[in-house]
Amino acid sequence: MASNRPRLAPLHVVRATATSCLGSGLAAHAAALRDNRCGLARCEFDVCDLPTWIGEVRGVDSVGLPAALAVFDCRNNRLAELALAQDGFLQAVEHAVARHGAHRVGLFVGTSTSGMLETEQAYRRRDARGALPGDFNYCATHSTASLAAFLGERLGLRGPACVISSACSSSAKVFATAQRMIGAGLVDCAVVGGVDTLCLTTLYGFHSLELLSPSPCRPYDVARNGLSLGEAAAFAVLEAAPRHLADDEVLLLGSGESSDAHHMSSPHPEGLGARMAMQQALAECALQPSDIDYINLHGTATPSNDAAEGHAVAALFGRGTSCNSTKGGTGHTLGAAGGLEAVFCLLALRDGFLPGSPGTQVLDPAIAGPQQLRYRCAAEPARPGFAMSNSFGFGGTNCSLVLGRADAWRARR
Repeated sequence: MASNRPRLAPLHVVRATATSCLGSGLAAHAAALRDNRCGLARCEFDVCDLPTWIGEVRGVDSVGLPAALAVFDCRNNRLAELALAQDGFLQAVEHAVARHGAHRVGLFVGTSTSGMLETEQAYRRRDARGALPGDFNYCATHSTASLAAFLGERLGLRGPACVISSACSSSAKVFATAQRMIGAGLVDCAVVGGVDTLCLTTLYGFHSLELLSPSPCRPYDVARNGLSLGEAAAFAVLEAAPRHLADDEVLLLGSGESSDAHHMSSPHPEGLGARMAMQQALAECALQPSDIDYINLHGTATPSNDAAEGHAVAALFGRGTSCNSTKGGTGHTLGAAGGLEAVFCLLALRDGFLPGSPGTQVLDPAIAGPQQLRYRCAAEPARPGFAMSNSFGFGGTNCSLVLGRADAWRARR
């Protein structure tokens, strides 16, 4: 499929980090992925009484924000603060600001529910007239803009900033935004990522759609019966790739975006929009399906989503490319999923392994049988050169990212 967009230069992933129920930092996640570990636990979140499993990050409520940023205090921003403290990420941003200047570093982040939990808690503290408490600050906590405002102040950034809230593709689309902004010369560097935290609105909302699994989710399993929700924060520093990079450095090569416009919550049954996003991502970096060594599938473990994505991937890649879903380990982290799973692709490329699919036991032969996909349930050593990460949100707001190791990209040029 030809792309009408001008081809953008690859970006160097200078630094990345992630925090989820699997742990904090890259080393913890690499170990968990290699061990095929599940971080899900029975839901005991707040006052929720739903029989489901969640990927909760422990210790978030004990995280303190800098005193000068107390107005932004909410669970979502506390999780962001926890993630920023890992893998030398704060120092990497400081170095970027020193190199480029605060006004030349963009900030592009994704979230879905943002600080909605803060509003839920405020409603429980209404007075006799039903008025919300006077200390509740919607703009600085619940609003999706809160995340960018907090991060901009926390990191000292003064360049263009925006929040993308496109459901489950939110923090994948920010990578595409950063590549366009740097390609257009509007910024020299970008901090990208996503943060989403658990809240009752999300849990009961998915329950009302009959999409929550009563047990840990099982992506692409013949008996899959719904998703498990999780929370996470993931960030990366991106800038134009220098001429000389070490072989194991990772590049963002391209992205593809599409919109199904098929249904408010269900994907196109044949995965039409998903296939268009994947094709566009490949076209943008002039790669063929056979060049991709690993796909991190969106893989939510709901019957229709896995089937639609599986059909689209099988039609484009067949059995030529190893694929899996990591949501059996982390749960579906909604607006943070795209950023988190891009980091998982980075780890696979950098550290030399293919993740598995925690929770998946018996593959659904209708979508992951011997003639359809090379779906991997267990992790294994490998040396992938190119990886794709899929993020497909409600309403068919789709995004696919292609990342590659520097030596593999040089060999293709």
